[in-house]
Amino acid sequence: MQRILIVDDDDDIRLLLVRFLGRHGYEASSAECGAAAIEWMKLNIPDLVLCDFRLDDMTGTQLLAGIKEQHPKCAVIIITGYSDVKDAVEVMKLGAYDYVTKPLYPDEILLTIKQALVAATDAAAISTEVSDERVDVRQSVATARTKEMGADFLVGNSPKYTTVIEQVHLVAPTNFSVIIYGESGSGKEVIAKQIHLNSARSDKPFIAIDCGALSKDLSGSELFGHERGAFTGAVGQKIGSLELANGGTVFLDEIGNLPYDIQVSLLRVVQERKIKRVGGTKDIEIDVRIIIASNERLWGLAKAGKFREDLYHRFNEFSIEVPALRERREDIVQFARYFLQRTNTELGKNVEGFAKDVEEALENYPWYGNLRELKNVVKRATLLTSGTLVELRSLPFEITNFQSLRFDTGEEAASTESGKDTTMNQVPYYNRLKVANIDAEYEVILDALKQSGYNKSKAAKLLDIDRKTLYNKMKQYKDLNL
Repeated sequence: MQRILIVDDDDDIRLLLVRFLGRHGYEASSAECGAAAIEWMKLNIPDLVLCDFRLDDMTGTQLLAGIKEQHPKCAVIIITGYSDVKDAVEVMKLGAYDYVTKPLYPDEILLTIKQALVAATDAAAISTEVSDERVDVRQSVATARTKEMGADFLVGNSPKYTTVIEQVHLVAPTNFSVIIYGESGSGKEVIAKQIHLNSARSDKPFIAIDCGALSKDLSGSELFGHERGAFTGAVGQKIGSLELANGGTVFLDEIGNLPYDIQVSLLRVVQERKIKRVGGTKDIEIDVRIIIASNERLWGLAKAGKFREDLYHRFNEFSIEVPALRERREDIVQFARYFLQRTNTELGKNVEGFAKDVEEALENYPWYGNLRELKNVVKRATLLTSGTLVELRSLPFEITNFQSLRFDTGEEAASTESGKDTTMNQVPYYNRLKVANIDAEYEVILDALKQSGYNKSKAAKLLDIDRKTLYNKMKQYKDLNL
């Protein structure tokens, strides 16, 4: 029986979670503060800790550090009533599996716990095969997730996606560097994993890095590692992702976000197959295959001076275009059924499929977030479904009402020919307010782009949204002909 420790200063939450987890086959214990949790762990070894971020005697960050010091392989989920992105980033970097906000929903927290325990088990199995004891658990978890997702890969039936799969099998056995182009959520990382799993490096690590999530100050350390004392906070030696992946594959997602000075160091890796840790003096030889991805054309970034042209040419040995989900509508229902099957397994449910009108709604929606958005919609709908079929009421409003938000281009053409302005008739009167809101949002984003000189990263900061959200919004306006 797997053992879970709940740390929260709220008596009711501790009691409810202990009873709930006990009913689902876990041995659950609780502690009311960080000090009590540390003392409990001196005598017991938990498989997972559910920890409130704000405790009376210490923060969740401090307790997380204490947990990892005593039990490095223990999975940790941070719970809080305060949703703060900075806190989330901090605890994830320190090794937390996930960060969830109150109120807690039973099915969702149970699913997160199951996933965290599976990831921790896989990480432990992998770590026994790694000779270098300095490899941290987080990278092992990443490798475990990679193998799991690779095994569950689904091939679409559309001609565009069939072409992608043919390219994957063509380039996988080689050592070519590959550039994967595609929108956010379109499955670029999954494609990279398939290239790795179909190569001679498949038994070696695959490590994925989101360059957009790397801070400018720490990106060098994440990629190349650092020596003790290399900078403030470098209390020990760290092995970088490129060194951890030696013999295997490194996937650099959104590489256009990588700082220019780091691009110089990366060029040396590609040319000489050597790295030097931050603060180090010794060259370390490595053998890695590098696959990169971008939702912008790197050639255009190179011409604009935002990406090294010599690095672009080094990487541009082979490129793959991953089509957006709306460009392969014949795959939508197939992928939805696949995600439904996986969610049934995760939630212990037995939803058999989708009602006909649900399938039509899924096919007619443009899926700005691509496969990632579809997966999340299916998971939510499965959770809300009590019968055997997913019905329309389980889908988000923006999907079930998307058709009423679309412009009737036929009417628009007719009005142009007749010389009449029928713009307001293109949308039902009860949805004109929604369109007005979209128009207003479009103007705000356009103004931010103008102020930032059309620098999307700066525009996203002005709007207080992340860059990927900005891209999705811009694509939405393009589809609506705004």
